[in-house]
Amino acid sequence: MINVLIVEDESIVALEISNYVNDLGYIVIKCVSDSQSALDVIASNSVDLVLMDVKIKGEADGISCAKSIKEISDIPIIYISAFSDDVTLSRAIETRPSSYLVKPFNRKELKIAMCIAIKKDEKDIRVGDIIFDSEFSFESRTRELLLRGETIHLTKQEQTLLSLLVSAKNSIVSIDEMENEIWPFKSSNENTRRALVARLRSKLNYKFLETVYSIGYRINL
Repeated sequence: MINVLIVEDESIVALEISNYVNDLGYIVIKCVSDSQSALDVIASNSVDLVLMDVKIKGEADGISCAKSIKEISDIPIIYISAFSDDVTLSRAIETRPSSYLVKPFNRKELKIAMCIAIKKDEKDIRVGDIIFDSEFSFESRTRELLLRGETIHLTKQEQTLLSLLVSAKNSIVSIDEMENEIWPFKSSNENTRRALVARLRSKLNYKFLETVYSIGYRINL
């Protein structure tokens, strides 16, 4: 699992970021508001990624904190800041951050930045273009399901079902849609459909795939 440290002095913003990071399947190891607390957490815990605000409490700002972190560990750092002036950006660039997001940012921007940062840190791990959580992803072009970079074998029907669910992510795929896509030239029965869904659900470690009874199925990402 990926452990994330959030350094943010606005408690509401910290909570919002923390909730979203948890939704992505990562672990928020701590939210702190000052440089010394951040350094203390890193000294006593395994931290894989730091989300760093530039303006934080205490004498040292987020960029100075990042410099101190880089002196002891090459943990990837993503800045999240309301400041985007040339001086601030120049100082930030010197710390070799993985990304710099300007507030207000959207969740998709943060998701992509985190994925890139973690992938850079784990160069041998493949990540598909659709991120499920910190372990699972899906490569839509090849219809590959990846678990920590390794391909999970899917039958052709399982690939078709997963592709259909991913294309409609967070929305219901009806039983009729599913059957028309997977068995277009012959009728299926309820047992066949349920068996297919059960096999796919097991390969997803019983995560993401939801049954909407009597209506269809949905993948929640």
